[in-house]
Amino acid sequence: MFRLLRWLPLLLLLPPPGSPEPPGLAPLSAGAPPQAPDLLYADGLRAYAAGAWAPAVALLREALRSRAALGRARRDCGARCATEPEAALPALLPASPGPDSGSRAARSAWEPLLLRAALRRAECLTQCGARRLGPGGAARLRVGSALQDAFRRREPYNYLQRAYYQVPLPISHPLQSSEPASVATRLLTVPAYWGSGGWVVGSSHLPVFQKALGQCQLKKLDLAAAAAHTFFVANPTHLQMREDMAKYRRMSGVRPQSFRDLETPPYWQAAYDTGLELLGRQEAALALPWLEEALQESLAQVESCRAGCEGPEEQQKEEEEEGGTGSQGGLYEAIAGHWIGVVQCRQRCVEDTATRPGRGFPVPDFLPGQLRRLHEAHAQGNLSQAVENVLSVLLFYPEDEAARKALDQYQAQLGEPRPALGPREDIQRFVLRSLGEKRQLYYAMEHLGASFKDPDPWTPAAFIPEALREKLREDREKRPWDHEPPQPKPLTHWKDVLLLEGVTLTQDARQLNGSERAVLDGLLTPAECGVLLQLAKDAAESGARSGYQGRRSPHTPHERFEGLTVLKAAQLARAGAVGSQGAQLLLEVSERVRSLTQAYFSPDRPLHLSFTHLVCRSAIEGEQAQRMDLSHPVHADNCVLDPDTGECWREPPAYTYRDYSGLLYLNDDFQGGDLFFTEPNALTVTAQVRPRCGRLVAFSSGVENPHGVWAVTRGRRCTLALWHTWAPEHREQEWTEAKELLQEPEKEEEEEMPSRDPAPEPPSHRLQRVQDKAGKPPRVREEL
Repeated sequence: MFRLLRWLPLLLLLPPPGSPEPPGLAPLSAGAPPQAPDLLYADGLRAYAAGAWAPAVALLREALRSRAALGRARRDCGARCATEPEAALPALLPASPGPDSGSRAARSAWEPLLLRAALRRAECLTQCGARRLGPGGAARLRVGSALQDAFRRREPYNYLQRAYYQVPLPISHPLQSSEPASVATRLLTVPAYWGSGGWVVGSSHLPVFQKALGQCQLKKLDLAAAAAHTFFVANPTHLQMREDMAKYRRMSGVRPQSFRDLETPPYWQAAYDTGLELLGRQEAALALPWLEEALQESLAQVESCRAGCEGPEEQQKEEEEEGGTGSQGGLYEAIAGHWIGVVQCRQRCVEDTATRPGRGFPVPDFLPGQLRRLHEAHAQGNLSQAVENVLSVLLFYPEDEAARKALDQYQAQLGEPRPALGPREDIQRFVLRSLGEKRQLYYAMEHLGASFKDPDPWTPAAFIPEALREKLREDREKRPWDHEPPQPKPLTHWKDVLLLEGVTLTQDARQLNGSERAVLDGLLTPAECGVLLQLAKDAAESGARSGYQGRRSPHTPHERFEGLTVLKAAQLARAGAVGSQGAQLLLEVSERVRSLTQAYFSPDRPLHLSFTHLVCRSAIEGEQAQRMDLSHPVHADNCVLDPDTGECWREPPAYTYRDYSGLLYLNDDFQGGDLFFTEPNALTVTAQVRPRCGRLVAFSSGVENPHGVWAVTRGRRCTLALWHTWAPEHREQEWTEAKELLQEPEKEEEEEMPSRDPAPEPPSHRLQRVQDKAGKPPRVREEL
């Protein structure tokens, strides 16, 4: 008998056999009403922070499930209640009251109709929500705008992929369940029973049991890769996820099919892309079904989006962002403000539908573009359908010359008038409804001070009030460069100031998508790079390394880290452990970088070296396949970066006196290790620089330049890191000591009695004497 413990919770994460749901999202509470997504999400994050990976997975999945169920219930209830006869709004209200004595009677005629319909609709929605969502309905499951944004950004999948990856085999605690054996036999079909300490499996079934555990390991990687891909689709600039995806692709247990989107609804994208591809191959007959499906699913998704606009979260967001009229006045002002927010949301639905996950802009001219392709495809076979679709295009753009020309051509080919042919009914309903909403919003802009940015380029000018047309025209025609921030004046004399031959400005701040950053090449010759690389190697072999003494990096366990200060190099040179040429060159190069940085960034204010560090990072062989980290996490050099808020606190333990930073690269014969800059959120990469011999990356040290280093996955990466300060009191004293030490004549041998033993003194002994003569032990600086 073999006792195997603590594996069952992982098996519960797998979907039941034959489940149509995507792996990792199988229902956890079939038939039960959804729970509050915000509470589930919060509990999932607490479990994640505590390292309780299996509960974190279950809670995060249920949060996603509950939010989806809440959205479906609202859409279904909205569509059902809209068809209730007594809940329908009056089709036509009496004429607006005039100044005569009948105005009060006219007002009393439409008020009861409107309010009765609103009350009946509210009753229907409340009852439907209670049936679908349990007591309290949608009000009980209200989700705040911040959480809505987190779900739109697919943040739960980021936590999910890490939780799936971290779920250990075996799990740290056995599952507490009243019927554990039934779960095991259902999933594994292995005879087993639950003993006092865990699962007991007969020896004859052990191979099957172990095979099932192996499948669990592959399945958890499959789920982790799917969740990672789902997040990455919507966040393609997320630097950590980009690296995680690369790691998953290198894992042997992860298949290409694992990288699937668990979130994107299969509405228009697949059909749209397939139809365009077939149309591009001149296969119109095959493209037509796909294009038609794309249009129908696009319209269905727009309707689904519009139904969601009536939720309380959307109204709350409108009041926060748009500053509408919802908080003004009494009953009718409140009704108007709420209605304006709902209609504004509905107007954005086409744009939202047309925006692919991870894209910052929608497919241009989304619906008219699909209709154009449909009429072009139908023109090769069904002219009647071609006429219907081109007439639908003209509903959006009545003066479109290409559409009018195509219509004339189709009608000529038909040979006789077809008065029964008209625009598509679904498009006609969409356009009329949208124009009615636009008319209301422009009225609210003119008379109620509401804000509205029309997302559609096809809105007729006649719908825009005369008082607003000129302003809107100016906004549309305003040149984009009018909004660009002023650029700093170029420093045209920095080369002349420094007189460094061969130094070239490769990239300035604009090309690096930031401020106060630059890439300069040619500061070192290949021979000089070789001398400094040999200096780092000799210092490492001497056994007297500065700082980390060649042990594992403080930033990642997958690399070794070696550091050498200028004073340590001078001491080693005096001891004969390293060449004096390399130590002297280290001093000269650091001053060269300081002078260039001052000339480029601070010509009117002196800069001083505050710390100089020759740093080498080496990939540890055999530990790179499963890496999920960076060589150096994202940080700023003079403040403590808070990625969640984008703030950077200029206070200890940060080196607050640093004003400019420089990285002078010595080699490029390694894999990985590129420098990258990010936004203050530490996620969005703005620029990336590949190291090479003699290349300097210089930048200001504050929050405007967060940066990190990609993992070094092969070879050894060596860099001279320098920090500069405006404060003379923080000038690097070791640099001065090193310079003095290298300039002293070597009198030690003359001062000592000659030894009869010709054997050389061990370098370690000589080094100790040099340190004693310097007057103090070397400073160990664990800085980067």
